[in-house]
Amino acid sequence: QVQLVESGGGLVQAGGSLRLSCSASGRTFTGYAVGWFRQAPGKEREFVVGISWNSGSTNYADSVKGRFTISRDVAKSTVYLQMNSLKPEDTAVYSCAAQRKYGITSSLSPLIGADQVDSWGQGTQVTVSS
Repeated sequence: QVQLVESGGGLVQAGGSLRLSCSASGRTFTGYAVGWFRQAPGKEREFVVGISWNSGSTNYADSVKGRFTISRDVAKSTVYLQMNSLKPEDTAVYSCAAQRKYGITSSLSPLIGADQVDSWGQGTQVTVSS
């Protein structure tokens, strides 16, 4: 089972940018979909973005499309989330998540189900001030 090490996050003004990183430890991300969920105070956890490590295909929540970009660096076994044009409503704890995919077709999918996540990162706070 892959372990996740997160970095990034912090405090930024509205309109600013931040980058999150999620690195694999113990094994590579091969065969996984990797992405982020976020949870704001008093709200339920919500899916943000996912990427298929095998295919590079991506899936974004509507709320972040056009502002957030997920990418992967195969050599570094790391996934990045570039967050631009940040809004106060993006304030939340962001947690990296990895879901093991079984089968060739499934391994190409970037979809991640919260109840199917195999590994979670430690979470990092993103705060956007208005």
